[in-house]
Amino acid sequence: MIAVELRKTFRRRRTWGTIAALNALPLLVAILLRITALAPRPGEGPAFLSAVLGNGQLFPLAALGIVLPLFLPIAVAVVAGDSVAGEAQAGTLRYLLARPAGRTRLLVAKLVAVVAFVAVTVVVVAIVGFVVGRLLFATPPAGVPATISVSGTPLTAEQIAVRTVLAIGYVAVSMLGVAAFALLFSTLTDSPLVAALGALAVLVASTLLLGLDAASPIAPYLPTRYWLAFVDLFRDPILWRNVGRGLALQGVYVGVLLAAAWANFSTKDITS
Repeated sequence: MIAVELRKTFRRRRTWGTIAALNALPLLVAILLRITALAPRPGEGPAFLSAVLGNGQLFPLAALGIVLPLFLPIAVAVVAGDSVAGEAQAGTLRYLLARPAGRTRLLVAKLVAVVAFVAVTVVVVAIVGFVVGRLLFATPPAGVPATISVSGTPLTAEQIAVRTVLAIGYVAVSMLGVAAFALLFSTLTDSPLVAALGALAVLVASTLLLGLDAASPIAPYLPTRYWLAFVDLFRDPILWRNVGRGLALQGVYVGVLLAAAWANFSTKDITS
């Protein structure tokens, strides 16, 4: 069943259309930077965008920083929200459950497909960012340290590559929290749109609360609090505190939300 769900997910034109659309904005930003050579000042705009003119190896990180606040969560919420509710809306959920596989196995298969989509999407954005960075921006010669604007510490290309892989993994884990919200809502409704909007509403509320001083007591527990902590991977030494907190927070959200989704789906009356 897992193989079926994976094939179903990655054979859809919508899946690859979504991934292509995600990469369109970073590509447009890269072209504008290359033409104008006007990058935002350090500390302004998406992470690492101010440094890519001098080092194209940083553009995968800038690309992730561009899509992370809004477009990547939307893509993940839409796909995860469609996982169960889409079957119910199409009237195929009852037929899937008529097989001897059972509800738990079906939900696990849907979850694996969503996790695969998250991983593939984040990796593709990073790969396209790497190719675009190499083609449009300068890259220091091999063995020559490159200065990272976050801390001003010289790092070699090899160090940047390792930390970039860690950052990609961190962003993917952060998006699993979005997927868990959408998957839970997908078991509560027969409308994929409602499921996706429900997950996005939670994330928008979290982002708004982070900007309010009155919400500071609950800020460390909001799902979007540590999304940009991957920037700390490029400090010297690496600041692991927020990275660890972000991973732990997403782990709690994913665990609790998936348990709630399973509890609801395993006892839900399926009428469509």
